[in-house]
Formats: sequence, C-alpha cells, structure tokens
Amino acid sequence: MEMRKRLATLVGCNYPGTRNELRGCVNDVEAMKDLLVERFGFDAADIVVLTDRPGSQVLPTGANVRRALGHMVDRAEPNDVLFFHFSGHGTLVPAARPHNGHHHRDEAIVPCDFNLITDVDFRDLVDRLPKDATFTMLSDSCHSGGLIDDEKEQIGPANSPISDRRRRPTRRQPKYIPYESVFSHLISLSGLTSPHVADHLSAIFGPDASPKFIKGAPLHHGDDNGILLSGCQANETSADMSAGEVDGTERKAFGAFSNAVQMVARGWEEREAASYREVVERAREVLRDQGFEQHPCLYCNDENAGKPFLMMDGK
Repeated sequence: MEMRKRLATLVGCNYPGTRNELRGCVNDVEAMKDLLVERFGFDAADIVVLTDRPGSQVLPTGANVRRALGHMVDRAEPNDVLFFHFSGHGTLVPAARPHNGHHHRDEAIVPCDFNLITDVDFRDLVDRLPKDATFTMLSDSCHSGGLIDDEKEQIGPANSPISDRRRRPTRRQPKYIPYESVFSHLISLSGLTSPHVADHLSAIFGPDASPKFIKGAPLHHGDDNGILLSGCQANETSADMSAGEVDGTERKAFGAFSNAVQMVARGWEEREAASYREVVERAREVLRDQGFEQHPCLYCNDENAGKPFLMMDGK
C-alpha cells in the first residue's frame, strides 16, 4: 500500500516583550515536531514551524499562518494526513450571524500581529480538502472549543460531565486575550474611530484579514474531514505553565494541553492505535490528575472520532 503523505504546520506564539507574553508556546511546537517525526512518521521536510522566538526569520503573523496553511492544503492529495498545532492566545469575537436569534461570540486564535484567524478561516480550509484527506487541528489556546465552524461536538460541554480537580497548579497563566483588549489594540494600530472590528482589520491588514469580518460566514452543510482537538471548552481558558519543577522533574515552560497530548502519545505501546476520542479522553485524565481546570474537547464527524489519531497504525 502506498504511504500517504503527512504534512504539518506548527505555530507557537509567546508574544515576547508585550503585556500578553507567554512562556511555553514555542516549546510546545518544538516538542510537537519531535513527536511527529519520532512517533508518527512525519518527514521533517514536510513540517513547517512558525514561532516568534527572537531571531525567527518568518514570524507567525496572520498572513504567514494563513499562507502556510493554504500551501499545506494545496499540496494535499486524496487520503493525505494534515496536522495543524497552534499554541498561543485565543479570544472570542462577535459572531458573523446570530444563533437561535441571539448574537454571540465565536472563537479565534491570535497570531503575533493580532490579525485574527477565526473559525470561518478553518472551515474554509477544511472545505478545500481533497477527497478523504483529513485536517487535524490541535489548538492549545483559550476558548478553543468550536474553532472549526459547524463541526460536530463529540466530547464537550453538551455530552461530558465536569470532573473534580485534585489540586490546583501554580505558575500558570491563561492563554486568553479579552476581545475588548484585542479591539483596543486594533484601534491603536488603525487610527480609526469605527465601532466595527472589520473596518480596523481591513485598514491594517487589507486582503489578509479574515473573511469572517469582510464577507461573513458561509453556510456549511454535511460531514467533512476536519478534526478539532481543543485545549478547553469555548467558555474556558487553557493554561500556560512557567518553567519549574513538575511532578518532581525540572521542566521548561509548556502549555498544559500540548503537554498532556504529548504525554499520552509517548505513553502508548508501539503497536497501539488510539482513536481521536481516546486521545482527548486520556488528555482529560492527565489534566485532571495534574489539577488543571480545563476540559479538552473533540469536534469531528462520527466516523473520524473512532479513527486512529494521525493514522498512527499506518492505514
């Protein structure tokens, strides 16, 4: 059987030197690259890494992240495996359309230049996939549940209980920037007085702004091959842990969810094929045992929920 192609885009934003600075996001994606190569058979040449580590030649701006993701999807052929890992801040933005007659806020990730990438952007990428290719997104950011627009909830607030926490970890920071702070920052960049975020994003980023704000969200119907593993529910925050001792071992700074998934993956037996559902369930157990107050979620169609994570059985 011909080996399917495995492509990855990994993005870590620490926002160094800003009031929003995090510590572990660059470490998260560097560790994920090692895991993909060593455990899942990815070719290092097929992995694109964008970070804002000082000295990085290509920064994880909104335009650069969209360009990398778009190129990855354009390279994809039927049955290929695509993977996107984001570690950084998330936020909630005004919804493009009302839900059940009410206006609400949708999820977005925050690149280093605040050119927001939204649930609509990810829906567009998934809708462009060739037949039977899969797009797995692991987002270690706050309010990340629902980051692929209209994806079906498999594990999340509607169908899983909240378990008790055993202890409360220290040295953690939420990976969240309130929308009001995002909006204020965009106003300072655009110099406009408009109350509409689309005006500011268009003025600053032009055609590189998310179509969510320019064109609105297109309606989507039917199943697809988008798979979202979110670090927490849409109403929760994900934790960024500073460097220090963890479980008796001195550790670099890290994102709690990224670390949990990596622990789960490295703990599997070589021939074991854990499903996407099992990965999220086990990551929840790890976070529970470590005392984190966040609940990873899984969004995908019913068939993909039972498939092996990143096709680790070679199928």
